Amino acid sequence: MKKIIFLVVMMLGIATTSVFAQRIKGSDTCLPLTQKEAEKYMQKNKDAEITVTGGGSGVGISALREGTTEIAMSSRKIKFNEKIKFQEEKKKIKEVVIGYDALAVVVHPSNKINKLTREQLEGIFTGKIKNWKEVGGADLKIVAYSRETSSGTYEFFKESVLKNKNYMNGILSMPATGAIIQSVGQTKGAIGYVGLAYLNKEVKALHISYDGGKTAIEPTMANATNRSYPIVRPLFYYYDVTTEGSVKPFIDYVLSAEGQAMVKEVGYIPVK
Repeated sequence: MKKIIFLVVMMLGIATTSVFAQRIKGSDTCLPLTQKEAEKYMQKNKDAEITVTGGGSGVGISALREGTTEIAMSSRKIKFNEKIKFQEEKKKIKEVVIGYDALAVVVHPSNKINKLTREQLEGIFTGKIKNWKEVGGADLKIVAYSRETSSGTYEFFKESVLKNKNYMNGILSMPATGAIIQSVGQTKGAIGYVGLAYLNKEVKALHISYDGGKTAIEPTMANATNRSYPIVRPLFYYYDVTTEGSVKPFIDYVLSAEGQAMVKEVGYIPVK
């Protein structure tokens, strides 16, 4: 009887491991791209099962450390304190750049403002500038929307645009990029920031100047690719080296010519 049970367990084990099952979690910026990549990969590899969910870069990195995801998507580099936690648990992780993203600043379509400087954006998101008339717009209160603190987009915007100054107290934090698009599209005095791939007709993207207003650049694929648009960042996958054998085929696909063509198709900038 024991031999029969053992054989059944062995057979079940073989059946289970024959399926390529993976969980990918994290950055909402990486989400639409990874979903499409996973979809195409599973069409080509019938034994693959890939689940992709968002939640923010910090959520993905925490899930990787806890072992509840195989790949963490991140729109920012891993933080020093996060690295320390992995080291404390004797876990070694690898970082892969899968593409680049431009961060677009968006307002309600009725807003007459078409461009802002980095300094003006800093003033708006830190709370020093409170009315659109202060930057040449209508006499209308500014309603600023931000991603929540677990978001890599939140971190990157703070670092690149606010020069590490704190967001204003009471800023409206949104759990996902789609929520920012919806809120800005419905609120006349609103302003927010989103990844280039999320832009649609519900909002208006502003031209941004990092040279005090001399040149203001539109957030487009071409301007992001040639780096004339100033708010560009890398997008990352992180994984535990012990799972490299199982995650590498998918990551290699994302970095392949076909996978990188999809990066461009979704609205991001390929690695090469």
